[in-house]
Amino acid sequence: MKRKAKLIREQLEKTLRKFEPLRDSPPPVKGWIRAIRDALGMNGRQLADRLGEHRSRTKQIEQQEMTGSLTLKTIRRIAEALDCVFVYGLVPRTSLEETVRDQAKKIALKRLTLASHTMKLENQALGTKESKEILSGMIEEIMDELPSYLWDE
Repeated sequence: MKRKAKLIREQLEKTLRKFEPLRDSPPPVKGWIRAIRDALGMNGRQLADRLGEHRSRTKQIEQQEMTGSLTLKTIRRIAEALDCVFVYGLVPRTSLEETVRDQAKKIALKRLTLASHTMKLENQALGTKESKEILSGMIEEIMDELPSYLWDE
């Protein structure tokens, strides 16, 4: 079952790589809707008419886009009215694998720190090389298991 999660993560990574160039692309200053509407030479009333809305609705829509309060359903309708396709996605800052690894490392470090403290008290402290090897193994084990508590912290 856990291997399945890794496979799903790998397949999703391939799909998400297509969106990486967009990660750092800021939206136009006045928003996408206004930018596309202006580029098409369409005024606010014309967009409202195409949406079957009152003419004041265009200004409201464009303001809501800027504040992030437009619904996905509304954005899809607007895209259609502008002869566009609405594309929605989440683009990881690094990779899904790296995100899981970072979280596993936090858990492993916490465990190793507790164990090291106990071992130090018993005069059985680990060397730096040993600690690194154990930490690496713990991270891999956590990643393989994907325990239910992985994201509890």
